[in-house]
Amino acid sequence: MKETPISVTEAARNFADCVNRAHYQNATFVLLKNGTPVARLVPDNAKTCSGRDLAATLAKTNLTEETAKAWRRDLKTARRKLVPPADKWR
Repeated sequence: MKETPISVTEAARNFADCVNRAHYQNATFVLLKNGTPVARLVPDNAKTCSGRDLAATLAKTNLTEETAKAWRRDLKTARRKLVPPADKWR
């Protein structure tokens, strides 16, 4: 999905148009304040996957033991590389 950067001021002036484009054209807007991304306007039908969704899907999947071990190894590697976002409120 293509993301269109737009200033907060421009988004405010054209809010209805941005909402319509997000809804009807599946457009995503990255709202910029002083050139820095501060928020996103995304279509409500954007696909998301929660941990619960992933667990339910994996429970239905029949993996070979070798594939399951490789997947678990890759998952552990990915988790080690994750960095929690900075808490801007502290």
